[in-house]
Amino acid sequence: MCDTLLAKGIISEKGNLIFAKNSDREPLEAQEQVHIPRITHSEKTLNCTYIQIPQASSTWEVWLSKPFQMWGAEMGVNEWGLAIGNEAVFTQVKFDKSKPGLTGMDLLRLALERSKTALAAKDLIIELLEKYGQNACGGYENKNFYYHNSFLIADQKDALILETAGKSWAWKKVKDYASISNCLSLEEDFEEWKITEEDKYLSSIFNSKKGFKSRFSDFLFTYFSKAKDRKSFTEKSLISQKGQIGPKQLMEILKSHHPTDEDFHPKKASAASVCMHATGLTNPSETTGSMVAEIRNDQPHTIWLCPSPHPCQSLYIPFYFGAETSFLTYPSRLEDDSLWWQGKKLHTIIERNWKELFPKLKAELNQIQEGWIKKDNTLIEESTSPEELSKFSLDCYSFYQKWIKEKLLEVSK
Repeated sequence: MCDTLLAKGIISEKGNLIFAKNSDREPLEAQEQVHIPRITHSEKTLNCTYIQIPQASSTWEVWLSKPFQMWGAEMGVNEWGLAIGNEAVFTQVKFDKSKPGLTGMDLLRLALERSKTALAAKDLIIELLEKYGQNACGGYENKNFYYHNSFLIADQKDALILETAGKSWAWKKVKDYASISNCLSLEEDFEEWKITEEDKYLSSIFNSKKGFKSRFSDFLFTYFSKAKDRKSFTEKSLISQKGQIGPKQLMEILKSHHPTDEDFHPKKASAASVCMHATGLTNPSETTGSMVAEIRNDQPHTIWLCPSPHPCQSLYIPFYFGAETSFLTYPSRLEDDSLWWQGKKLHTIIERNWKELFPKLKAELNQIQEGWIKKDNTLIEESTSPEELSKFSLDCYSFYQKWIKEKLLEVSK
C-alpha cells in the first residue's frame, strides 16, 4: 500500500512543485536510495525485473528509491525535474502469469530514465504497457502478490494522473494538487482513455457506459486496502495548507497516522495510516521508504529521501543532481550495517516502549529536520556550488548514521 501526492507551484509556498510519496512494502523488504548518472549505453538490451527489453541509446540522471532486489523503483526524480510515484491498484482484469511483463516499478524507472517531461513520460508508460503488459509479481516474499498500477507524474509545468487495468488506461491533468492511493479514482473525468480488446470482456459483466473506475475496480481488495481513507486524509491536508505548502508540510503528512497521532500505537495500527506499521495478516505492509522532492524552475532541485523505514521515526536526507554519492550504504537481504537496517533496529526498540520513547524522539527529529530544511533553502538562495551542496548532503547522511548509532546505545540500556 502507498500514497503519492503533490502540490503544484500555484498553491505552494515558493511557487515550486512539491512532490511526495510513501512506499509501503513487506516489513523486511529493505529499500535503497540510488543515484544513477546520465549514461550512454553500448548494450542493445536491458534486463528489467522479469523480462528483457531493448535498451535506449542514452538515459538521464536519476534519483530513485527502490526495493533492494528490484530493477524498477517505487519513486524518483530525474535531472529535468520530472517526478513519478506509482501505486498498486486492484482491478477485475485477470493476470496471465504465463506471460511475464513489466512491473509498475519498471515502468516508472523507464519513464524517468527516458523522458524529459510529464506528458512524454505518460506516453512512454502507455506505449510500454501496451507492448509488454504488466503481468508481474509485485511481492517480495509473497510471490502471489500481483497488482496493476496507477501513476502520479509531474514536472514544473504539467502534472497528471495515469491509471491502468491490464493494458487498458485512462489519464487526466491535475490543476493544482493531487493525491492517489491504492484505488482507481478516474470515472469519466479523464482527458483520454483506451479499453483494449482483451479487456472488453468486462463490458458483458459491467455496464459498458460506466467509467473507468466502475468498469475495472475490484471492490473487495480496494476496500481492505483502506485507500479511500488515506486519500481523503491527504487531500484534506493539502487543501487546508494551500499557499503554505513546502517540504516540511508534506513530510508531516507522510509521517502522520490515522485517525490521530495522539491515539496511535504501532501495535494497533491499520492500513488507514499514511505512515504505515505492519501488524500481521490484516495489515501486512509498512512504510519502508519515503520521498519529498522540491522541483524548482531555475535552481537546483532538492530530493529529500528517507534512508530508513517509518518516516515518523526518521530523517529525510537532502540529495542533489550532479553530486558525489559514494557515501551511500546499500541494504542487503539480511540485517547489516546499512542505514536502513540500523534504522529498522532502532524503530523496533522504540515501538516496544512507544509512549515513553516516541514523543522525545519525535521532538528531536523535528528540530533536526527543520534545521536542514532552512539550511537547504539558504544554500539554494545563495546559488551554492554543486560541490558545497554535495558536502551538505554528505554531512546530513553522516550525522544520521552517527545519530542512529548513538540512539541505539541510548535506548538499549
